[in-house]
Amino acid sequence: MTSLPYALVPDESSPEWNNKGDNAWQLTAATLVCLQSVPGLVILYGSMVKKKWAVNSAFMALYAFAMALLCWVMWGHHLSFGNKFTPLLGKPNVALTETFLLSQYTTQTSSGYVPMADLVFYQFAFAAITVVLIAGSLLGRMNFFAWMMFVPLWLTFCYTVGAYSIWGGGFLDGKIIDYAGGYVIHLSSGVAGFTAAYWVGPRHTVDRQRFPPNNLICMLGGAGFLWLGWTGFNGGSPFASNIVAALAIINTHICTATSLLVWVSLDMIVYRRSSVIGAVQGMITGLVCITPGAGVVDSSTALLMGAMSGSIPWYTMMILHKRSSFFQSVDDTLAVFHTHAVAGLLGGLLSGLFAKPSLLRKLYGDGQGRQGFFESVHHGFGKGFRQMGYQVAGAMFITVWNVVGTSLICLLISKFVNLRMNEEDLEIGDDAVHGEEAYALWGDGERMPSSLRWRMTPKLPSFFRRSAEKQIT
Repeated sequence: MTSLPYALVPDESSPEWNNKGDNAWQLTAATLVCLQSVPGLVILYGSMVKKKWAVNSAFMALYAFAMALLCWVMWGHHLSFGNKFTPLLGKPNVALTETFLLSQYTTQTSSGYVPMADLVFYQFAFAAITVVLIAGSLLGRMNFFAWMMFVPLWLTFCYTVGAYSIWGGGFLDGKIIDYAGGYVIHLSSGVAGFTAAYWVGPRHTVDRQRFPPNNLICMLGGAGFLWLGWTGFNGGSPFASNIVAALAIINTHICTATSLLVWVSLDMIVYRRSSVIGAVQGMITGLVCITPGAGVVDSSTALLMGAMSGSIPWYTMMILHKRSSFFQSVDDTLAVFHTHAVAGLLGGLLSGLFAKPSLLRKLYGDGQGRQGFFESVHHGFGKGFRQMGYQVAGAMFITVWNVVGTSLICLLISKFVNLRMNEEDLEIGDDAVHGEEAYALWGDGERMPSSLRWRMTPKLPSFFRRSAEKQIT
């Protein structure tokens, strides 16, 4: 028996099942996904909105990231990936014990040669970015106290159901092709964001008519974190530093670059000018579209998916949205519905059409019976039709669950606090909400001198004002 190199010899800190290469890559990939949210979306949101909302928008993302972590380790991970409790949820438990975190990664339907701590951290990063994406639909008017309540409730009752149903051993696991979250993350965040935007209500009339970004250069920096961070988003999903991860990464960037260029080209053809914001939107739709199929389609298909993700969401956002009274009635601040729900659904359907059996076997071992529609031509299309049925059924389930769940959560929160800020605060922005402003120089950007603030009676949140009013009556 050939002896192993000294660095690969198992010891107490690296058991026989621990693959050091896989472990190192998984921790790196999880960190890249976290960087997409903090600082990626923090910067993107803070710079893509009107100046008076820069602080509030960035803070909504930062808060959601922190709250998601605590919810995830306290109960969310086991609801999403724990032992079966119902067809929709795992059995709730904490993910904090040394015995659990340092054991080998094993769930009902998958396993790997890394510690469970890797799975907990990586899947937390997915959960966090999902709820941060929802914030993009609500920027510029949602009461921050309502947002503080919304994040844990939505993660607990909406995200975990989608994650468990499709990935964690639920009733759709092993049936749907969703490589890294086209449905679980992007379709759900787009639908939930649009639904929440309906219940929260629109921005101030002036803001809705004119909402220019306050810093395009910083916006591009945040977009860069998002794009390059997707290397970990899709490259980390196999939980191994293998050839599927390598293919997923190159496919991700091919699709994204193609989508961006198609979006910019359409802008130039129709509007006779290229838009930096449009380029970022095209980048995002490409990243989202390739996500459900990144490791199970070939690179020529990734090119096709990029062309479609740069054109179909462009049409729904730039043409259909403006013609539809339904879309106009809901104020989706950053068009998350188009960039994530439409692109995520498109990617899920295209993955069902073009997924290759050989790559599915590499990813899932035996392929679990899943097969792309066009790859089933030699077998009479039977498996292909069945696969497309599952893809459509999965999209319908995620959509309905998030519409109903998000609506109930918003209605519940509205019983305690106002979902939307009052008109006075909407006119002022960050200084009214947080007492802080972006880009404030000495003596600039404050509504009143700080010396006067100390003499003012504090303004209570609506929750406490309502309680006081009830006691008086």
